[in-house]
Amino acid sequence: MTTKRFSGMVAVITGAHQGIGRGVAERLGSEGAHVVCLDLKDCNDTVAAIKAAGGTAERATMDVTDLTQWKSEVPRIEDKHGKIDVLGNIAGVVATTADTAIDLEQAQWDRMIAHDLTSVWYGMKTVLPVMIRGGFGRVLNIASLAALRGLPNLFSYSAAKAGVTGMTRQAAAEYAGTGVTVNAIAPGTINTPILQDITPDMLDQFAAAHAIKRLGMPRDIGAMAAYLCSPEADFITGMTYPVDGGWSIV
Repeated sequence: MTTKRFSGMVAVITGAHQGIGRGVAERLGSEGAHVVCLDLKDCNDTVAAIKAAGGTAERATMDVTDLTQWKSEVPRIEDKHGKIDVLGNIAGVVATTADTAIDLEQAQWDRMIAHDLTSVWYGMKTVLPVMIRGGFGRVLNIASLAALRGLPNLFSYSAAKAGVTGMTRQAAAEYAGTGVTVNAIAPGTINTPILQDITPDMLDQFAAAHAIKRLGMPRDIGAMAAYLCSPEADFITGMTYPVDGGWSIV
């Protein structure tokens, strides 16, 4: 890829170890961003892939549900690079037990809200001031199709992701005029390691639910993320975009 829309820019991407986070990190790195890969897991493979493609990247181990770590890591990044241009709040989890209003347990609710909603707030709370001081910023939050339509067994997940869409709108309105935009992507079913325990028959059902009749790939989200995080998207803020192979229209 020859386009370098992000040359000279610093992007902080959470959940960069694998899946959508890695897809976004690699896409921005391929277009010239220096990518700081944040994850509780090892991001060495992501960093290596970005460097192999001619980009630059570094890794940092961080628990996105811990505000103290955000308050330590963000100043370190700003001190080292002088700015943060892009924040990708990508890290998240899915339900591991029954996730309905009746059957959901408190521990599962707390886990989902902490990882999929509170962590997004923590990212914006600590990074937005850096962007505002610099007069430029792109915040990208990951919501879900489950935030936009009712899907079975996703009660706490839907609640968390709907919260992400609400926070995205509010932060966009709050900080409009500062040079910072805040948008979200609502993916359909994306073929990532998070689906490793799903049976082939279920995967076929998920693929069939999309109008395009296939599962999404991390690169599909990365392509939309690259546009929304670029200087070209200066007139777009507060929006949540389904990237779902047409699932939301069928």
